Amino acid sequence: MNTKPFTSAPGENAVMITRVAERQWHALDDDLVVGRGHAGHRPDGRLFVSIDAWHGAVFDRLAEAMVAKLPAPLYTVVDEADSELTAGWRRAGFTIRRREWEYVVPTDPRVTGLEAVLPPPGVTIVPAGQADERLLREVDRAIRDEVEATVGWQSMPAEVVPRPEGDTVGDPSKYAVAAARDRYLGLIRVVTAIRPRIGLIAVRAGERRRGIARALLAHALGTQHRSGFAAAWTEVHESNQAAQALFEGVGGQPVSSNLELVR
Repeated sequence: MNTKPFTSAPGENAVMITRVAERQWHALDDDLVVGRGHAGHRPDGRLFVSIDAWHGAVFDRLAEAMVAKLPAPLYTVVDEADSELTAGWRRAGFTIRRREWEYVVPTDPRVTGLEAVLPPPGVTIVPAGQADERLLREVDRAIRDEVEATVGWQSMPAEVVPRPEGDTVGDPSKYAVAAARDRYLGLIRVVTAIRPRIGLIAVRAGERRRGIARALLAHALGTQHRSGFAAAWTEVHESNQAAQALFEGVGGQPVSSNLELVR
């Protein structure tokens, strides 16, 4: 993602756009690289593009070269606050497909109000790293099928971590689950690198409105608090009012928004 300001271009006629690999382009000005373009597939099969360039004219040349060679549809993600980058992609024919809010969520149970939250009767929370992989994959597949049959998976947070073909779980150790006697009812995935990110929280359709999602969130945030993190981050599609209410109900605050664009 380009966050550099666009300025007046170098000698535009002197800039040469070169495809240096199957999905990589360079913009060269007298052998100096003044811009780069890249394309790559997300786990859901969609093709995303990005451009890193100092100058608006160089950005436009790279975008023109890339869209001429890559199959449609093409997607990209930008920080909504970066109006110049958004304008560059719009000049290349991209339009807004979805908006996703980034939330920062406190982890201290005294702040979130989750200190006394327990799962409903007959449900237990299995910590991350202890879930049965077969049952985990079963509930993941069931929830994905339910979402796809209703609002569509595009309403869920964008997933960017590469995974083997057909593997929608990735690393099972990142998931805590809500368990009944013979099956799992819901799951939450938290990935911690520099900061903890809640990548997914979901419950089977027939088990919602029982407090399971809230219990999963209480467990995950409490775990991060005990690990020394004061806050976690997550992304929520602008149309997902239930998720917005869940996170705002524990003190989460929207701090930025991203736009997914499509051509």
